[in-house]
Amino acid sequence: MKPVKRVLNTLAFASAIAFSGALFAADIDINADANDVALHGFDAVSYFTEGKPVEGSFEYTATYKNAIFKFSSAANRDAFRADPDRYAPQYGGYCAFGTKVEKKFDIDPNAWRVENGKLYLNKDKNVQRIWVKDVPGNIQEANVAWPKIKDVAISDL
Repeated sequence: MKPVKRVLNTLAFASAIAFSGALFAADIDINADANDVALHGFDAVSYFTEGKPVEGSFEYTATYKNAIFKFSSAANRDAFRADPDRYAPQYGGYCAFGTKVEKKFDIDPNAWRVENGKLYLNKDKNVQRIWVKDVPGNIQEANVAWPKIKDVAISDL
């Protein structure tokens, strides 16, 4: 089996398990948990300022597209509020590779990449290894796919 097909099969299986009731946001184009917390509670700004994911706190939060984003500091929260489109993950915080294949998969906050000032997340490090083999091409394909699926429920994909 070819590596990409194997990953797609793995993603489809994992997606069925992961989304069997765990992840629903008030706005279906944002990946959030049952409490509407996005990015598994990690600080979106930290990817840019610290070069790594940092766990956020309920002490510092902001709401964006009906999802709650947590931050590690007031400064990061305020930076996000001032320009959420700059810091919010692409494709609503769903897996960038999954988006490319018109699916919404949950992410591992540690499988990330900032490319041209945008945050991209992947389901896990294995999927990320495939994603980074052609980042520009994958982004181009995901950018075409996202408008088609962003308002579609996971169960309908």
